[in-house]
Amino acid sequence: MDLALLRTFVTVHRAGSFTRAAALLGLSQPAVTSQIRTLERQLGRPLFLRQARGVTPTTIGDELAHKAAPHLDALVEIAESGLDDDSSLRTLHLAGPPEFTAERALPALTELTGDDGQGFALRASFGTAEEVLDGLACGHHDLAISTTRPRGALFTATPLCDEELVLVAAPRWAGWIGPDALRLKGAPALENLPVVEVHESLPFVSHYWASAFDARPAASGTVIVPDLRAVLSCAIAGAGLAVLPRYLCAPALDEGTIVPLHDPAVPPLRTYFLVARTGTLALPHIARAQEWLQRAATAWC
Repeated sequence: MDLALLRTFVTVHRAGSFTRAAALLGLSQPAVTSQIRTLERQLGRPLFLRQARGVTPTTIGDELAHKAAPHLDALVEIAESGLDDDSSLRTLHLAGPPEFTAERALPALTELTGDDGQGFALRASFGTAEEVLDGLACGHHDLAISTTRPRGALFTATPLCDEELVLVAAPRWAGWIGPDALRLKGAPALENLPVVEVHESLPFVSHYWASAFDARPAASGTVIVPDLRAVLSCAIAGAGLAVLPRYLCAPALDEGTIVPLHDPAVPPLRTYFLVARTGTLALPHIARAQEWLQRAATAWC
């Protein structure tokens, strides 16, 4: 049986789509379709059920993928190990949310860049969870940091760390609310405060309200800016309340330029996942990056 056909089959099985598999393989969609049909003719059995949006493996397809995928991944690992002996650096393409990637992941990974034979070149891009996972699925990235745990066989996701979310504002807003208002009234005590957020949907404020108050925020965003570092700057300037990761706002809290408005017994958390396409962790430079980030994350929690 042609190994190229099996490789295409496993890629389609993991991607759940001929189009997405074609992008990963660097082939045209008709070429992928033709290879799958050839393999189905050789086996005399259908491997996928074609649907309006993607494909679903048949039981025979699932069985073949279960048997073939580990061996194909092992062959890739052998081939890439040989490439690792070459003097040229491999390049790791990393994607994730701008703030966490810039403040946490990139400083950790730069220790692995270099030309000592053990490192790699690094290219980073930023985006939302949906954007980075779509880019990873299409082969634009090697590794993604996401606050959404992806489903399906295409991805392998590992929890990386949790971040604590803190409800903060400039000191004048805390004085305006009063020291006992939140304890006595709960979330309604905050309804008249302006809100600084990263998106009109108020993802951070909504998450905090649901976790800490079992409620939805009543206010809409006063300042919307798509970067948590800019949200922090606006909060320090007195633009309104904000919900921020503690690691990002800890220096400002220490300086007193912002203050916590709420101290819940169980602080709301957000989980980050480290995501790779299934099978690619056999590549040494991706495996090293994943291991290094997981090791660094033990100090972030």
